Amino acid sequence: MKIFIKHQDSYSRGELLLRTFFGFIYIMIPHMFVLLFIGIAVMFVNFIAFWAILITGKYPKGMWEFVLNYFRWNLRVSARLQNLSDGYPAFGLTAKDENTDIIAAYPETMSRGLLLARLFFGIFYVLIPHMFCLIFLMLAAVFVRIIAWWAVLITGKYPKGMHDFVVGVTRWQMRVNLYWYNITDKYPPFSLNEDESTTALDQNV
Repeated sequence: MKIFIKHQDSYSRGELLLRTFFGFIYIMIPHMFVLLFIGIAVMFVNFIAFWAILITGKYPKGMWEFVLNYFRWNLRVSARLQNLSDGYPAFGLTAKDENTDIIAAYPETMSRGLLLARLFFGIFYVLIPHMFCLIFLMLAAVFVRIIAWWAVLITGKYPKGMHDFVVGVTRWQMRVNLYWYNITDKYPPFSLNEDESTTALDQNV
């Protein structure tokens, strides 16, 4: 699985200011309004998928793609609101975005044991340890984004190290969400870096 947000060679100062002062109106409100209802649908889909996995050991592919596309949409919006990418995030579950993506291979089978472990013990071995780390990382990311904002405004460039850090925090959060929603059985690593495991899918990215 790969979760990435492209680091651009240059960033638009105009878009930066537009997002800062009006992003809530023209990005957050319309997208979050739609995503709110899709998120409710995702909860129902995840409930049905839970029983499908428990009974058959498989996550119905159409449902899996629906949930994954929901998170892709969230990533598109998040990248813009954090000033990690220029351009307007596309509407639609199947929309494409050249600056952001989540690339994952559909799992032919899923573990019933891990499914039940997430249900009964996930709060202890997933949410608590990861959220404890992410609280501090997200606070640090706020300060990094403030410094990067000025860097983009003055130079038109987002410092690569800062971009990597903020993307890493976003990636970590997204991995936890994908694991929690049964998109993957792979436990989310405590890392800001991209998943180093090599798969045929990764090699084609």
